[in-house]
Amino acid sequence: MPITFASICPHPPILIPEIGGKEREKIKKTVNALNNLSNILANKKPETLIVISPHGLVYPDRMNICGMPLIFGDFGHFGHPEVRFKFTNDLRLAEAIDKQANQEGIKTLLYNNGQEVYILDHGSLVPLYFLTHKLDRPVKLIPVAYSLQDRRTHFKFGQIIQTVVSSQSSTVGIIASGDLSHRLLPSSPNGYGAEGKKFDQKLVDLINKKATDEILYLDEDLVEEAGECGYQSILILLGALSGVKWEPEILSYEGPFGVGYLVCNFKIKIKSKK
Repeated sequence: MPITFASICPHPPILIPEIGGKEREKIKKTVNALNNLSNILANKKPETLIVISPHGLVYPDRMNICGMPLIFGDFGHFGHPEVRFKFTNDLRLAEAIDKQANQEGIKTLLYNNGQEVYILDHGSLVPLYFLTHKLDRPVKLIPVAYSLQDRRTHFKFGQIIQTVVSSQSSTVGIIASGDLSHRLLPSSPNGYGAEGKKFDQKLVDLINKKATDEILYLDEDLVEEAGECGYQSILILLGALSGVKWEPEILSYEGPFGVGYLVCNFKIKIKSKK
């Protein structure tokens, strides 16, 4: 089956009601957009979700694919361990992606630390909090962390995901987790940088134009000065969509806390069977 759902999601823990409280009113656009996205995902009914997070275990020279059977996560680091999630890994698909990537010269690690349970980071947990609560059945999950390899390698890795998924019988959705510039305001986590707003506006504009090549070859200084944490996730996602017909749907963008939060749905056109 082809990929049936794809999205870009931000991951600030303040989005979670138990954590953000009244502060969530300042990012109401993002909250509403994620709730809308959850309806879209529920209608697609994927059997497996691949979530690409910048806050997983990042290796400099290889992509990290979770190879552990059970997946758990909670918001204990943010004072709310009662907000928790448990998933089963789609090990067959994870192993197939790992095998195909290595055959095509992309180094990966099918991560297994010898424990039974893999612990999710907040980069995965925040999107999953919103996107999975309206599903009418359990969904399998494959956590992925990008690497420090070049852009083309990330894009090609995404293409490999698309190739492998297309050969499988299960339906798959992909979530590219990541915040855009962390330098939009003087109060931003990384301080103010004039290039931050420019990067965010440029990226959103290029997504709207479906200008994949221009996104792939964005000015290196612009990306560096933006202080983002979502660019590589997006490159993998775009690679996975390179063999698919899609239309962008920007559901929201805002940055009231000095960090750019983009919620984007990719409307995928599935070929009908004759």
